[in-house]
Amino acid sequence: MVESVIKVRGLSTSFGEQVVHENLDLDVRRGEILGVVGGSGTGKSVLMRSIIGLQRPDGGEVSVFGESTIDREETETVDIRRRWGVLFQGGALFSTLTVAENVQVPIREFYSGINQGLLDEIAAYKVVMTGLPADAGPKYPAELSGGMKKRAGLARALALDPELLFLDEPTAGLDPIGAAAFDELTLSLQKTLGLTVFLITHDLDTLYAICDRVAVLADKRVIAVGTIPELLALDHPWIQEYFNGPRGRAATATVESAGRRAAAEANRGTSD
Repeated sequence: MVESVIKVRGLSTSFGEQVVHENLDLDVRRGEILGVVGGSGTGKSVLMRSIIGLQRPDGGEVSVFGESTIDREETETVDIRRRWGVLFQGGALFSTLTVAENVQVPIREFYSGINQGLLDEIAAYKVVMTGLPADAGPKYPAELSGGMKKRAGLARALALDPELLFLDEPTAGLDPIGAAAFDELTLSLQKTLGLTVFLITHDLDTLYAICDRVAVLADKRVIAVGTIPELLALDHPWIQEYFNGPRGRAATATVESAGRRAAAEANRGTSD
C-alpha cells in the first residue's frame, strides 16, 4: 500500500460568508507529482496554505508525514516544516536580498551557527541545480527575468533538501518554451531527489507532461482524483469542459505527437 504523505479530511474554510471549502478530503501519495486544478475561486492556493499551516481552516484535519499541522504552535511543527519546501506564485523572493541570500533564508531560519562559507556553498549548489547560471547568485530579483525568478524561488524551496515540494502556479506567465523547460526541470528533480510534489497549475501541458495524478477542485471540495484518462471517463461538466475544450485537445495532441516522435527515435536507434 502506497503511503500518503499528506492527508486532508473534512476540511472546511470560509472568509466571512464566502465558503471556499466544505468537507474536503485529499490524499497525496509519497513519490508522486499530484496536479491540483480548479476554476478561479475554488481555493487551490488556500488549500496549500492550509496544509502548510499559513491558513487556519474552520474545521477538519490535516496531517503531513503523519503529524497534524492544524492548531499547533510553530515551535511544535519545526521538524515537519524542515521536510518541505514551497515555491509561491511569482517566486515571492525578497527584493532586497540577492538570489544567494534568498536561498540562505530557510537555512538560517532552521539552523543557527552555520558559517557563511558553508552557506555560500549550499546556495551556489542550489542555484546551479535549478538551471540558473552560476553568476545568478549575487544578482537581485529585479535583475532577473520571470523564468529566472521562478528558478531562484525553486532553489530557495530546495534549500533544506526537502522530501515534499509545494509548487503554486510555477509556469504561470512563462512562454511555452520556458514553461516546458520548467516542467522538465521539475520532473528531473522529482526523480533525482525522490520528491513528492503538490503542484497547483492551470497549465494543461504541465498536467499531461509530468503529473502522475490530478485532483479536481469544484463544488467546494475535491470532486475527483485520478490519472487524466480516469478523469476523462467522468461526466462532470467542469471536468469535460476543462480537459475536452480547445486547450485540452491541443495539449492531448501535443503529448501524442511527442510520444510518436520518441517512438520513432527509439525505432531508429534500434535499427541502427
